[in-house]
Amino acid sequence: MTEPELPHDNWRKSSRSGSQSDCVEIGQTPGIVGIRDTKNRDGGALMVDRAAFAAFLTSVKTGRLN
Repeated sequence: MTEPELPHDNWRKSSRSGSQSDCVEIGQTPGIVGIRDTKNRDGGALMVDRAAFAAFLTSVKTGRLN
């Protein structure tokens, strides 16, 4: 199975990264969310479906992963 490609303009820096150099970028399509290291954009990306990403964010925001 081929990894889906996300257009260059679909990526944005995480709002939680601030001005620090250690940050992640999020890219989205209607069905997929990609997560990659800003300093190593050519190093690949973790691709997950939108429902899984939403569940992950909910877990982080509610402190379930602390």
